[in-house]
Amino acid sequence: MAGNSFGTAFRLSTWGESHGPAIGCVLDGVPPGIPLAEADIQRDLDRRRPGTSRHTSQRREPDTVRIESGVFEGRTTGTPLAMVIQNQDARSSDYERHRTVFRPAHADYTYWKKYGIRDHRGGGRSSARETAMRVAAGAVAKKVIAPTSVRGALVQLGPLAIDRDRWDWEAVGRNPFFCPDPESVDAWAGYLDDVRRDRSSCGAVIEVQAENVPAGLGEPVYDRLDADLARAMMSINAVKGVEIGAGFAAAAQTGIEHADEMRAGPGPGEVTFLSNNAGGILGGISSGQPVVVRFAVKPTSSIPQPRRTVDRDGNDAEITTQGRHDPCVGIRAVPIGEAMLALVLADHLIRHRGLVGAGHPAWAGTPLTADQKGRKPRD
Repeated sequence: MAGNSFGTAFRLSTWGESHGPAIGCVLDGVPPGIPLAEADIQRDLDRRRPGTSRHTSQRREPDTVRIESGVFEGRTTGTPLAMVIQNQDARSSDYERHRTVFRPAHADYTYWKKYGIRDHRGGGRSSARETAMRVAAGAVAKKVIAPTSVRGALVQLGPLAIDRDRWDWEAVGRNPFFCPDPESVDAWAGYLDDVRRDRSSCGAVIEVQAENVPAGLGEPVYDRLDADLARAMMSINAVKGVEIGAGFAAAAQTGIEHADEMRAGPGPGEVTFLSNNAGGILGGISSGQPVVVRFAVKPTSSIPQPRRTVDRDGNDAEITTQGRHDPCVGIRAVPIGEAMLALVLADHLIRHRGLVGAGHPAWAGTPLTADQKGRKPRD
């Protein structure tokens, strides 16, 4: 199987299956000298792990991360950084009836057609369990890109969208939905309870933002920053749509409405944008504005309702998916989206530094400066 690595200069490779003994990753290109401890990574993993509320899968995984290499005396060494998480609460027996029958809306059928073999236990490699390692790697990426900050929120659950006029970042950490609109939380909880009583599931929309992004990241043709972000978000399980800035709403705007007008200042040579329909990216290159990305997650495919399907011999069959599943996979996708945004920014940041050099004016004030690295930059 190919395609298990992501990134260019800052490159993530993951391994492991949902019901295997462990999952893990290797990060290449981590700059040396960055303070890093397992606790720095665990904070984001705890936000993603299952079983944290009645609204998520009740699989009980502590998701305790262990750094295997790439850190010495509390700082990154510049060598490959390896991390591992042991799987502790897999119930493979729940999936025995799926051994020869394909679950609708899953990767079962396509895996079988492509490889002629598949791990039926929770989807194996196609399971969202793999994303725990993306979150672990994303926590490292956040350290690399500091002082650029990344955060995310759930902005729509099923048909219920937030009121953006009530957006409150402080509220995101105070409810189980990562919801920035406190007044939407009760309605979301009631809606999701109704969905579960119907033995069904729902989709969601997640928004992730990066602030204090330096201008100049990305290339103008094939390696556009927005193109890499779209690929990153589409690589997350169950994602069916991605938009940046105004996104699909831009199709209904006029040129007068969409153009992000600019004014001089506030400092010498600086520019102020009067809006951000572009989502912080112009011509594939970051403008210095906040980078804003949204992605849509489909309803969870694993539902305890009888569904028509076929078996691997091509016979008609019926299946009711067993096991412990999220009624809305979009909830736990918030820290995953943050991780993918951070990974893309870290990759482009390191590539940008390699292109223009540490002494170039375009690098001034950006992350990975001499102060962070503990040595003077080269001219």
